[in-house]
Amino acid sequence: MPALALRAANSDLRTAFKVKYVAQGAAYLDGGRSAGLAEGMKLVVRESTSLPNNAGSSTSNPTTGPHNGTVAELEVISVAETSAVTDIRTPTRDVMPGDLAYLSTEDQEALVQKNALSATRKYPTVISFTEGDTLDEEAREEIPRPPLPSVNRARGAIGLDYMGTMSHGAAGSMSSDLGMVVRTDITRMGGTYWNLSGYWRGRLDSRSSTGQPTLQDLINRTYHLGMTYDNPQSAWVAGFGRLYLPWASSLDTIDGGYFGHRFQGTTMGIFAGSTPDPTSWDYNPDRRIAGTFVNFDGGSYDAFRYTSTSGVGISTLKWQVDRPFVFLENGFFYKRYLSIYHSLQADSPRGNQATTAPGPGVGRSFLTVRVQPIPRLELDFNHTYFRDVPTFDPTLIGTGLLDKFLFQGFSAGVRVELVKQISVYTDLGRSSRTGDARSSLNQMYGVTWGRLPWFRLRADAHYSRFNSSFGTGSYRSFSLSRNLGDNLRLEVLAGDQDFVSAFSANNHSRFINTNVEAPLGKHYFLQGAFTTTRGDVMNYDQWMFTLGYRFDSRQKH
Repeated sequence: MPALALRAANSDLRTAFKVKYVAQGAAYLDGGRSAGLAEGMKLVVRESTSLPNNAGSSTSNPTTGPHNGTVAELEVISVAETSAVTDIRTPTRDVMPGDLAYLSTEDQEALVQKNALSATRKYPTVISFTEGDTLDEEAREEIPRPPLPSVNRARGAIGLDYMGTMSHGAAGSMSSDLGMVVRTDITRMGGTYWNLSGYWRGRLDSRSSTGQPTLQDLINRTYHLGMTYDNPQSAWVAGFGRLYLPWASSLDTIDGGYFGHRFQGTTMGIFAGSTPDPTSWDYNPDRRIAGTFVNFDGGSYDAFRYTSTSGVGISTLKWQVDRPFVFLENGFFYKRYLSIYHSLQADSPRGNQATTAPGPGVGRSFLTVRVQPIPRLELDFNHTYFRDVPTFDPTLIGTGLLDKFLFQGFSAGVRVELVKQISVYTDLGRSSRTGDARSSLNQMYGVTWGRLPWFRLRADAHYSRFNSSFGTGSYRSFSLSRNLGDNLRLEVLAGDQDFVSAFSANNHSRFINTNVEAPLGKHYFLQGAFTTTRGDVMNYDQWMFTLGYRFDSRQKH
């Protein structure tokens, strides 16, 4: 029977599915086994000028419907009864919730044929067979295999790089380093419930301690790379590496691990490690923390959801107790419309020769309320408080990695998508700290172009002026980036900063970072990067080349 005739005879067959959620290269659809989807099926997301009245039962042919361009190809990698997870391939723009995905012509015809010969077909006569049963085999073929507990996938990249640095000024110098870069996202390694994910770049050889640290050196040290254990049939969870505590991301990144036990929506555990990330609040290369926690969570991502974590810990410097602390972290969420997040730490820091001990009290607090009444409008309201001056590395201020420390007091922001692919955003805050003569207005403005005309580049312009207890200043940055498929990526970031603080002599600097990654065959890639910085203290040029191998495979267990 011709394909069109088969479709006409099966008018209730679904061929269009709505994208419910998108995360990390995967799209979640609103149909699953009950709609005939199975692992390996292909779908196409297309631009649509008008959505069908009922996407859930649409039978539009994607080659003749109201579409004017392919957005991405999807491949089903995991199926549940009423939902499915798909891998996003060759996107021309970001796949977004609400997009429609259409079955490929081949899978449509296969599904129609299968539906026509399924176990629901009316047979006038049942014939017995001495070896095998045709009807029974057809019925068995119609029953899909149980879905995998998680998506079994191994993808990432590994490479070797060469880095050269030329320092300028009175004490000019030249240095070179060999390094390694690792990017990985491996779920259920070897059929187990261990997962490895994150990113790392570092040097294979050491540099003299008198060498000038560069901006790239500091950024390299902000990586996260950890191995975690999460078995849905087990009550135990664990993780180690450089990572956040999953239930309390407000704590500093730790080089260490955690171990926990969960039961009926509750997880209890312990954690310990050093805190070497230069963006940490209490950054010190000799700092270590340890503690215990309990987390409660519940609800649904489709409705109301909550999570609440509390715990106690201790921070040490060179193995001497520096401060005991108590931490609380709570989040309440309702679909995409509302999210409320609050984190708080109360501590009792040890004094030193320069500063007396302040005694027990609230050390820091962050409150964020985000409201998104419509997809194109997002509002947020924030309150930030900290009693002690943070000790992060101020060289990183121009990178945006420390923006959470720039506002103190109340602030509010808005992000609006004016037209398709063009958004503006701003944050305004009144900073006030005990002992300040007067409050100061902190400002941040920006505009994002999702795709510049003709060039298909993503662009972002950013300006911030701040006046906080650790310093005052402003910085400006502009970035361009473009992804051409999964293999070719172009990035440029340029900016300058003015910073006046008793904690840094680097008062003014200008910087340009560029990065290009191109494929060399099916799996290999070449990456090149160049950074130049000119300032009161940091004056150097740095270049880097990486030759790497990219892998992407699925494991069958």
